[in-house]
Amino acid sequence: MLQSEPKISWPEVVEFIGQLNHDLRNHLNALELQSAFVAEIVEGAEAKQEIKRLRELSAELGAHLQKLSASLAKIRPSVMAYSAREFVEDLRAHFTSEQPEHAAEVEWEVSLGAEASEIDPQLLTEAFSELLANAFTHSRGAGPIIFEAKSGKNAVEFVLREPKTQFEGTTEGWATRPLTKVRHGHYALGLFRARSIFEAHHATFRAQFNPATSLFRTTVSLPRAAQ
Repeated sequence: MLQSEPKISWPEVVEFIGQLNHDLRNHLNALELQSAFVAEIVEGAEAKQEIKRLRELSAELGAHLQKLSASLAKIRPSVMAYSAREFVEDLRAHFTSEQPEHAAEVEWEVSLGAEASEIDPQLLTEAFSELLANAFTHSRGAGPIIFEAKSGKNAVEFVLREPKTQFEGTTEGWATRPLTKVRHGHYALGLFRARSIFEAHHATFRAQFNPATSLFRTTVSLPRAAQ
């Protein structure tokens, strides 16, 4: 008789990954200390070079685990009243600095006045940066990626329009299922965390694909602060 698959909640998964991450990093710290000791007592330039490379690989793995921990960290926004226009300017500067090779491929359409929202600028920048990075990663089509920021009813609306060469699947429940598409170094956590950040700001998050125009549209509606 086949056993049914275990039913595990997402908090339990997060706790397990966090503990495993912690244990592995303890081993890596011990490996680093041992490698440093060996580097002091070993003789020969070639051997020292190999130990240096070993320590670099250990550091890379440690950084990867640290990034994984950050992607699973509980979202606790520290909000402040922030000009929506200034936030978009900050986001554009951040994107240009982090991805200069793609800076010219994004068109920024901003039609904002004095609108402001209660936000955590660092977290919200992380979330929008993930949307932009994702646009360049999956089935990028010809033409510019457009980031639009405008005033909506009681909200500031951010709209990202991406040309796609293809799109399979559905946008229903978009970015609500982590760990569904796992590949080397990627675990489908980026968009899941981005959506969680938007929801922590009481924003709505919608994704739509228009097969007639091959455009993928992501809309984030962020409540405006009381004037």
